[in-house]
Amino acid sequence: MENNIQIAIDLIVNSNNAIAFTGAGISVESGIPPFRGETGLWSKYDPNVLDLNNFHLNPIEAWKVIKEIFYDFFGEAKPNAAHFALAEMERQGLLKAVITQNIDNLHYEAGSNEVYEFHGNSRMLVCPYCSNKIKASEAVLTDIPLCDKCHAVLKPDFIFFGEGIPELAYRNSVEAAQKTDLVIIIGSTGEVTPASSIPQIAKQKGAKIIEINPEKTLFTDSVTDIFLQGKATEIMSQLLIGIKQKI
Repeated sequence: MENNIQIAIDLIVNSNNAIAFTGAGISVESGIPPFRGETGLWSKYDPNVLDLNNFHLNPIEAWKVIKEIFYDFFGEAKPNAAHFALAEMERQGLLKAVITQNIDNLHYEAGSNEVYEFHGNSRMLVCPYCSNKIKASEAVLTDIPLCDKCHAVLKPDFIFFGEGIPELAYRNSVEAAQKTDLVIIIGSTGEVTPASSIPQIAKQKGAKIIEINPEKTLFTDSVTDIFLQGKATEIMSQLLIGIKQKI
């Protein structure tokens, strides 16, 4: 493990165009559970609450659950050491962008600037009919949020089941994957498509892949070059210390 840490540090320091690819696992230590698995959110809530057709048919009922999960609960979460480490790497010029599957805004809160939100975000609300967007403030969420232009019920600006990936985020992510020479995967299992194609695109273009996860994933035996097994906060902290000693 120690040898792999040193190899990873050298890869990061010597890279020219590194990116990070993050999934739900990076935010688990911030108190946000993953969606899947025995302790995932979908073991407690009906995933149909995020079905687009269901939202259109029952927006008021859907919003009761959406607010509870994504604003009351997720709203208490704060960035952890792994989020802060990525932001610091960006400030040091060692990381060009973070591509995230997460909608929790924690990369932004940690100080990362170049973040491609593959599945959208919960910061903004969008009108499904006129595309008007407003910030998801506490004042707005005291009641069912309505569009101030057409008065339709707003939805969070992240993708529901039945929606496509945001075009700009998808384009930016693919372009970054095609240009990168190093991908740091953190907290993603590779089970969600098409997001899982991003590290694969990078690998096909010759990039090295560092994977940080508590257990092996679909990436580990398919694209990963260096597998660092453990908690994201602990491993990213070790990497950051080593990086600072090298630069």
